[in-house]
Amino acid sequence: MENKTIKELLEFGIINIDKPSGMTSFQVDDYVRGRLGLKRAGHQGTLDPNVSGVLPIALNRACKLSKSLTGKDKSYVGVMRLHKDVEDKDLKKEMKEFVGKITQMPPVRSAVKRVERTREVKKFDFLEKEDRDILFFAEVEAGTYIRTLVNDLGKKIGGAHMLELRRTRAGVFDEKNAVSLYDFDKAVESYDKGDETLLREIVVPAEEVIKKIMNVAEIKELRKRKDFFLIGVDADRKIRFQRMLKRKREGDPKTFSEFKKIDDKENKGVSHGQEIFKCLKEADFLIVNNGSSGQMRIKIQEILSLILKI
Repeated sequence: MENKTIKELLEFGIINIDKPSGMTSFQVDDYVRGRLGLKRAGHQGTLDPNVSGVLPIALNRACKLSKSLTGKDKSYVGVMRLHKDVEDKDLKKEMKEFVGKITQMPPVRSAVKRVERTREVKKFDFLEKEDRDILFFAEVEAGTYIRTLVNDLGKKIGGAHMLELRRTRAGVFDEKNAVSLYDFDKAVESYDKGDETLLREIVVPAEEVIKKIMNVAEIKELRKRKDFFLIGVDADRKIRFQRMLKRKREGDPKTFSEFKKIDDKENKGVSHGQEIFKCLKEADFLIVNNGSSGQMRIKIQEILSLILKI
């Protein structure tokens, strides 16, 4: 969204930070918020202090998207140390036993309630070995504790613990596009001097992220408004869409059924109302392109407050 100003990007954007080992995720939040002078900044998916890698930081209003972003799969590369010698084939066999649905107990030091919960391990691969140190790759459902996964494996092979861990992917965010704090600092310094080029390169518009993680249908020029994006899948949102429609000018249809009836009578093929009705069956969220006037932006805020609770 090249037409967005840098202030708009900082108001509803995300920066994919490459968190260094030694910092807490909350310290990274504070650092980004302070350097950019924002009201809010929040990470999506907490990393332990000793874990490095992908840590998406939502800026200002984008913090409200945390539930949509944190629930996505994660990928990790790590090193575990075996407590005794184990044949490679036996280790690989035991690792495969953990692929699929597993039950985990969160660590004592965790932010969630300590009750057993089910998570899915998509991949748990043996990569390399040096003495008793094993380089591994894991792709897991959000909320899976890799340290616990390694410890549980250790119980079957005579003991193992994790030495190092790096997150390589969190949902749509990948380490290939992650920004180090050093590069983040350089971008902010340039911005403070009047050059926003580097900062623009690292701030991802939140709308683009939403379109990647949800099913999107785009409708052009709907009722004199520019672009609408119907996103996601959730029938419970129908009431909110109906409420949104009631805010339209007097004389417009109040429900999607009325939209459909009117458009069928007009017999103009696939009209805007039919497009809405069809997309609603597959849609959850509505985003309006922030493009034209101050009045349009006010309406966007109103609609987002209904649909996204921002």
